[in-house]
Amino acid sequence: MSGPIVLVPDAVSNDTVAALQQLLKHARAGNIVGIGFVAMLKPTTKQRGYIANTAGEMHRNPTFTRGMLAALDDKLSQRIQGGNP
Repeated sequence: MSGPIVLVPDAVSNDTVAALQQLLKHARAGNIVGIGFVAMLKPTTKQRGYIANTAGEMHRNPTFTRGMLAALDDKLSQRIQGGNP
């Protein structure tokens, strides 16, 4: 008989951390004037949670923001269909 089962915690998403650090660098330099984001949370049950929000110019200009998010939606759709934008 083997020892007790040990659960392995989910690893930190290094590419997510790197992307956030890059965004923060640009924001601190004044190059980012607004942000719209969706973040997937680590599941606490069998369901995944998320955060969706806007800040800065993307919060003040929802029409332009919806257009940018539509462009992101188009890129995700291409990835689903086998492309790699």
